[in-house]
Amino acid sequence: MRFTKGKHSFIVATHTDKHHLHNHIIFNAIDLECDKKFQNFWGSSKALRRLSDLICLENGYSIVEHPQGRSKKYNKWLGENKKRTHRDELREAIDVALMEKPANMDAFLKLLSDAGWETKRGKQLSFRRPGQKRFMRMDTLGEDYSEDALIAIFKGLKSHKPKHNYHGLPRQNERLVLLTNIQAKMQGRGPGYERWSKTYYLKQMAKTVLYMSEHDLDFETLKQKASERTQLNNDLLARINTIDHRLKEISDLKIQIMNYVKTKDVYQEYHKHGNSKKFYAEHEQELAMHQAAKQAFNALGLKKLPTVKSLSAEYEQLLAEKKKLYPEYRRVHEEMQEMLTVRANMEQMLRQDEAMKEQEKHRMTIRG
Repeated sequence: MRFTKGKHSFIVATHTDKHHLHNHIIFNAIDLECDKKFQNFWGSSKALRRLSDLICLENGYSIVEHPQGRSKKYNKWLGENKKRTHRDELREAIDVALMEKPANMDAFLKLLSDAGWETKRGKQLSFRRPGQKRFMRMDTLGEDYSEDALIAIFKGLKSHKPKHNYHGLPRQNERLVLLTNIQAKMQGRGPGYERWSKTYYLKQMAKTVLYMSEHDLDFETLKQKASERTQLNNDLLARINTIDHRLKEISDLKIQIMNYVKTKDVYQEYHKHGNSKKFYAEHEQELAMHQAAKQAFNALGLKKLPTVKSLSAEYEQLLAEKKKLYPEYRRVHEEMQEMLTVRANMEQMLRQDEAMKEQEKHRMTIRG
């Protein structure tokens, strides 16, 4: 309201579901009279941030004292977690086809056709998957995926560097992958991708066995440790959620206490005027705030109001505990995920071993 001077509609959305409370502020560029537009100026976002910091300090909230400057754009921040587009899928298909070391463009196009891609020749090569309405031109995929780049690769003049982790699975130097996930991704991807996936599958099996050896585990001990890590993970998460709930409760209570104190005199005057309708109409907002504060206190069962100072002290104490718990929670969570992945992979490998034994037993029975 201070920034817009009450001339523009706005929304302030507060993220209370994150480990750090923060606001997203959006206001309409067109004013409420619909005849003027906000004139942006150099450093307007900095001015808005400073005003936000000032309001936080006035009300006893923490601020970011040393901002780290410009942040990443949203799509870069998402990284490998962002939603895959049709062009991402085409780059993936090209990467997988190039793994087969095609000798020329015809061999390359044959691999893409086997993988289900339709080709259209023109000034630029274009491709589309079944169900897609439009073809995608190669020159829209980036320099490393242009027709000239491919020709240079076929001639051995350059090597191909995939743009990103195209297959949707962690790289080999990253954490273990569920074998069942690799099997699911093999379906309908073409022979080139299937051959690569089978090799990757075997490597993940080897990494699983290596994990068991490095940690000196048998299967029963692994299951026990995985259960213990899961329980510790859940306990830490439950404590963090409890702290989050209390932090929100304290924030709301502080606001209600301040509203109660600010409107107390108006409420007393209202009773002095014999609950006058005229007085109520003139001070409706203040009286409504006072009544809402009293209802909030009753809902919490408060017989005596705590001081804002004591609530702020409790808030800081809980926030410090939460900051201390988070690194431990992340470490335990990663260990839990790794153990659960190893356990699931071991179960998958044992099932495969049993199936192979049954097949061998069946063959021996037929021969006998």
